[in-house]
Parts: sequence; C-alpha cells; structure tokens
Amino acid sequence: MYQLTVRQHMMIAHSFSGEAFGPAQALHGATYVVDATFERPRLDDNDLVVDIGLATQVLGEVLGEFNMRNLDDHPDLKGRNTTTEFMAGMVFQRMADAIKAGRLGESAHGISGLAITLSESHIAWASYRGDL
Repeated sequence: MYQLTVRQHMMIAHSFSGEAFGPAQALHGATYVVDATFERPRLDDNDLVVDIGLATQVLGEVLGEFNMRNLDDHPDLKGRNTTTEFMAGMVFQRMADAIKAGRLGESAHGISGLAITLSESHIAWASYRGDL
C-alpha cells in the first residue's frame, strides 16, 4: 500500500461538558498539527498517490472552517464535546467528501484509504482512519 501525507495546522477554542473533563470544561484553546495520509494500492498514471499541492490546498480549506474559531459556536458542533478524537473524525469526513467530489483531481478517485491525525502536542494525538 502506498501512502502520502500532507500537513497543516489549526488553532481553535472550545470547552467540554462533563465531569470527566475536569478543568477543560472551561473555555480553552488548542493548536493542532493536522496530518492527512492518503493510501492507494497502486500509483496513478503519473506515479503519484495524490497531487501534493491539491491535497495540501484542500486540507487547508477544510481546516479553514474550524481555524481561529470557538468550536462551541459552530452550528454543526453544537452540543458535542469537540475532543481531539471527535475532530479527527470531522476532518476525515470533510476530506473524504472532497475526494469523492473530485476536489483532489480525478486520479484521487483511486485513493482507497484516508487517515487524519490531530496532534495536540509532542506527546498526545488522535487519529481517525477509514476506507474510501
């Protein structure tokens, strides 16, 4: 399986509901390093997994929906605990939709898997991976 990863980042604010979150129930911020890893069993006609430029651009556009925002105010996220794990799944779904819509080019339709990793720090990160 071939893989290619591109990286961006986003800065968000949010709060959590529930005793399990202790002091993180209060409004706080996070800066995530976001990796998108694209997988395919065979390279395309140009010997690529996906166009790096398009992948980086579209990842930036997807993250732009959340970047520099208070996620507590985002209409699609109301009532959710926007944990790192949850947000990895949200970014995954938006990137998967972008691939299916052809936003990463026609050859991206050969992508069979996608993984999104949000790193909160050098010691903590969460990922969501799925088949496409």
